Amino acid sequence: MAEVSLPNTLKIKWWEFHRQNPEVYQMVEKFTFDVISRGFENYSINSVFERIRWHTDIETMDQAPFKLSNNHRAYYARYFMHLNPQFDGFFRTKETTQ
Repeated sequence: MAEVSLPNTLKIKWWEFHRQNPEVYQMVEKFTFDVISRGFENYSINSVFERIRWHTDIETMDQAPFKLSNNHRAYYARYFMHLNPQFDGFFRTKETTQ
């Protein structure tokens, strides 16, 4: 049987990164729930990403450094809202073509 080759879209690149780095989503979820617990009804995934960068670059000494692509932000925002439908719309996202 022939191997199927999928196009190398941003979404596929995000999913591959997510599968290799599940701790990133754990931080997205933790830091987003921190914001929600402070009473915010909407927030920026950009700020959550910068918090992750601060955490991994400054606060965490035992983790190997990794690059966090800004291209993944919208996919993490959508994934969070997919897994937590009660917070649908918490992150404002644009329609995607990928």
